[in-house]
Amino acid sequence: MSVPKKLMLVAGARPNFMKIAPVIRAIEKRPQQFCHVLVHTGQHYDEGMSDVFFRELGIPQPHHHLSVGSGSHARQTAAIMTSFEPVLESEQPDCVLVFGDVNSTLACSIVAVKQHVPVAHVEAGLRSGDRRMPEEINRLVTDSISDFFFVTEQSGVRHLHHEGHAADHVFHVGHVMIDNLLYEVERLEAGPADAFGTASLKQAHEKFGVVTLHRPSNVDDETVFRGIVQALGTIGESLPLIFPVHPRTAACLERYGMALPQGVIALGPLGYREFLNLWRDASLVLTDSGGLQEETTGLGIPCLTLRENTERPVTVDEGTNKLVGADPDAIVANARAALAAAASSTPPRRPDLWDGHASERILDHLQALL
Repeated sequence: MSVPKKLMLVAGARPNFMKIAPVIRAIEKRPQQFCHVLVHTGQHYDEGMSDVFFRELGIPQPHHHLSVGSGSHARQTAAIMTSFEPVLESEQPDCVLVFGDVNSTLACSIVAVKQHVPVAHVEAGLRSGDRRMPEEINRLVTDSISDFFFVTEQSGVRHLHHEGHAADHVFHVGHVMIDNLLYEVERLEAGPADAFGTASLKQAHEKFGVVTLHRPSNVDDETVFRGIVQALGTIGESLPLIFPVHPRTAACLERYGMALPQGVIALGPLGYREFLNLWRDASLVLTDSGGLQEETTGLGIPCLTLRENTERPVTVDEGTNKLVGADPDAIVANARAALAAAASSTPPRRPDLWDGHASERILDHLQALL
């Protein structure tokens, strides 16, 4: 009997956790082929932003917790690299799987490549074209050194081919985040409607919107931030907006002495399942997140992205997402237009292969590759 291939999965920040959960579930169904080692770098170390996600998503406790915490990009990346190196040496995996575009993705891929361990990048090939975004640099560097590329949409395939990567190592597999989304929606629908504290908010508002906001370009610049908050207040006059406030955004509100306007309902950070249970019934989502652009497309919820660009163009070309930037007038006008259009349109289809089976496709390819 052949020995199962050991896959080392690296989680660093909150977006990674939703992507890793379905891969672990798929691995556990194939014990003859694979086993896994889970490494949590601790890039997100706040209880409300990290550990609760492991519990909610049914992810087993990490085999290794590096506890690197926060810091500048350089300090954090260096801390992850130095902490990850001995773990990699001791475990000797057959392949390291890195996810998305956070500092942990970059740091652990560099360490693995230098130790001649194959690296598989899940969610490879995405490009915003904006090198001011640290995530874009992480994506570019990780893809430049990875061995295998698992891609969520055809734009990623085109980028990787253009950058010279071998076609037989680039695989359009769908999106593991959508695997998890569909799995968790099914769980929510089977559970009680009042399982979360936000259930009363939903009951109190027949229609509502949801906001997430955390990018430095939107919240660190006081003028830009005030304009966005002003736009949220205008929208909130006719559509109540529920706003789980990211710690970075909360700090900026305090620093600038700003209060959220009436019609914008502030909450603390929510766990993944409670947040999903909230926004899946929203009439509109306003966000500067990357993953939420995809998840709203997965469920057909209108989404306005408060950015000038996106590395996920399929959400605009085929999905429910629209880029509106940070101009207050544009945000308000597009919110009104999206709400009017949603009332009279049929839900768009999901992008190709966003069917809940990306994790199985990844393992199929790894079984052949390794």
